[in-house]
Amino acid sequence: MVSEHGSAQVLVASNRGPITYTLNEDGSLDARRGGGGLVSGLSAIGSEAEALWVCAALGEGDRAAVRQGVGEPGVQMLDIDPAVYSDAYNGIANSALWFVHHMLYQTALEPVFDAEFRRQWASYEAYNRAFAEALAAAAGEGAAVLIQDYHLALAPGILRELRPDLKIGHFSHTPWAPVDYFRMLPDDIAEQLLRGLLGADRACFLTHRWADAFRACCTEVLGAEALPLAGTRIGVHGLGTDADFLRERAHRPDVAERLTALRAEVGPGRKTIVRVDRTELSKNIVRGLLAYRQLLESRPEWRERVVHVAFAYPSRQDLALYRTYMDEVQRVAWEINAVYGTAGWTPVVLHLKDDFARSLAAYRLADVALVNPIRDGMNLVAKEIPVVSDAGCALVLSREAGAYEELGEDALVVNPYDVMGTAEALHEALVMPAGERGERTKRLAAAAMALPPQRWFLEQLEALRG
Repeated sequence: MVSEHGSAQVLVASNRGPITYTLNEDGSLDARRGGGGLVSGLSAIGSEAEALWVCAALGEGDRAAVRQGVGEPGVQMLDIDPAVYSDAYNGIANSALWFVHHMLYQTALEPVFDAEFRRQWASYEAYNRAFAEALAAAAGEGAAVLIQDYHLALAPGILRELRPDLKIGHFSHTPWAPVDYFRMLPDDIAEQLLRGLLGADRACFLTHRWADAFRACCTEVLGAEALPLAGTRIGVHGLGTDADFLRERAHRPDVAERLTALRAEVGPGRKTIVRVDRTELSKNIVRGLLAYRQLLESRPEWRERVVHVAFAYPSRQDLALYRTYMDEVQRVAWEINAVYGTAGWTPVVLHLKDDFARSLAAYRLADVALVNPIRDGMNLVAKEIPVVSDAGCALVLSREAGAYEELGEDALVVNPYDVMGTAEALHEALVMPAGERGERTKRLAAAAMALPPQRWFLEQLEALRG
């Protein structure tokens, strides 16, 4: 039991923090601040709120910063043993829990929950306990603690045991698996995960669909009375876009330069189908490319008249499966260009290096936005492109994206596995009359802005304290 409490009144816990450090050859450190909904949201409460962000040291630069006592007010990095961190983050969070919630296992061969999995699970427990103990030590009496995502599913329950006085919330940024898929996990692990989240006063999700799946898992695994007995309330907070920031940022000079370069790559008079994704298995980039290929094959009138601008930024390249997937994205794009390209037309403009300014330029250029994930907690790209698009864009959207709950009425909705159906939706999007496209874009943008990051964060904080 923690005997001395800190003074922080609002605490956020997440694997990745708002700042990362790079260790230079001379031993000095360079700091780089991140963005995203949590950064924007936490800023909404003001500096007087005694807020603290607890995160993990992700690399050698972060660990060096912790050892040297380098940091900034309001951020506490945890220097967790690298082997424990790797087991917890890569072995369990990203190679087991993420696959379960995104329903991505090839079940004839995987998963295999063997002795190695159990060894890694012990590290996942230790990782979660390190966070819970740090939060317990830093939190003031009755403080509000908002714990983020599947990396920290056990932390609410551990923290509840250490500090029953705290107001604890947990937010899942991924989908939640349906009962039958969730029960793929060993029974004791499934129960431990659910009881971990039920340690929170509020368990929150991006959509009602994911919240309902969590309720169903609790009922099936723990019994019908589990949720009422725990006293855990379920919340749904559909994170939206920071429209003011996006629109201002999208008109800076560096974006204008990249927009000029992209227009040159696309060529004059051509329509654009734009996608911007991290190269994660769930994003379905390969089937998106195959659907574009089918469009060119079945509707040859689009040849030389449309370009697929596809940005596939690296993700989790320390995992072999992700490297293989990125290779396949490149192979299919190259094949389309080899088969259909001409001297004056490159059908697929593929970029792999992360460049936010170039992404915003593509948003502005988009006639059609393709967002076709196999499964996604929300997918903010689906919300960002209509907000930034210069002339309005048609949205081709997977029904398995969380954003479908809010945007489905004004999107062209597709089954993400159906390449032929997606190709037809792309055609419909390309021929959509300008007036209809403009009206849809207005409604899409309004829905996308309904709960911007600051309000999203404050809404959770107020509900937790209420």
